Amino acid sequence: MTAAAPLALTMGEPAGIGAEIAVKAWRARDEAGVPPFVCLGAPEHLRAVSAGLGLDAPIRPVASPGEGTSAFAEALPVLPVRLAVEARPGVPDPRNAPAVVEAIDRAVALARDGAAAGVVTNPIGKSVLYGRGFAHPGHTEYLAELCGAAAPPVMMLASARLRVVPVTIHLALGAVAARLTSAAIVHCGRVAAAALRHDFGIARPRLAVAGLNPHAGEDGHLGREEIDVIAPAVRDLRAEGVAVDDPAPADTLFHDRARAGYDAVLCMYHDQALIPLKTLDFDGGVNATLGLPIVRTSPDHGTALDIAGAGAARPDSLIAALRMAARMAAARADGRGRRQDRAR
Repeated sequence: MTAAAPLALTMGEPAGIGAEIAVKAWRARDEAGVPPFVCLGAPEHLRAVSAGLGLDAPIRPVASPGEGTSAFAEALPVLPVRLAVEARPGVPDPRNAPAVVEAIDRAVALARDGAAAGVVTNPIGKSVLYGRGFAHPGHTEYLAELCGAAAPPVMMLASARLRVVPVTIHLALGAVAARLTSAAIVHCGRVAAAALRHDFGIARPRLAVAGLNPHAGEDGHLGREEIDVIAPAVRDLRAEGVAVDDPAPADTLFHDRARAGYDAVLCMYHDQALIPLKTLDFDGGVNATLGLPIVRTSPDHGTALDIAGAGAARPDSLIAALRMAARMAAARADGRGRRQDRAR
């Protein structure tokens, strides 16, 4: 990867808001400090969205990411991916599912080859892909397979005010206690600490840990998960050299003074992580995948089929995802440079 390598932005679900927010992010490139990116999508679809919403963005097909960097100041560069049928706002068509997957495949290949600085993925409609044989639970698992990741990647939700890592993700609340393990907490903590160093440039990251139960179990009176599952994981992480706090009541972890004392929080379930993040910065949250050999971020929202085509979609989260991916790529490059200098 060179300093000129742009980010690769995938189209996402064509019937959703991906094209709209891509165009809006490009239009905000100067005032919002949006780094150069090239969109993997259908040029005619992007043109139709731009014209239909009165956004007046020139769309330029390009043959390579490098050509996209050169074009970025004057037009939204697009590495063409052909749709099977014209996309209708709010109405996904399974016939376009192969194009959605192709955009992901090509973006990952560009990042692995160094032609792209990283991958930013627009939201996909997983149910649409499932109907065409997509066998993965979601983006993250598919990216891990494409990258040949040796261990499961870890999800971090991040904004300028808070970073959270949910240890369990898409589980019914009643299933969380049975599925929560010390090994899962250790894995998330280990990967998060490494990413905070290498992707975020934090030399000595500190992790906070949310208890599962009210009052972090109240010494076992409100549940023993803190004693039997979470505390042993904390001890194991400390033995590996990770700076990590004892499990704390979740209701005391997210106010201003508490956030000043850590770099990220390990949360035990989905809403424990996402409610504070979205309360603090609903529009600016980013989903970052940790533990991959490439940089990958995504807006922290879905396809928004209900507002597709209405012009109401905000590009804030996509802009934040693009900016975060560029910073992560720069931090990785800087770290590699320092290691090479030490080796010499």
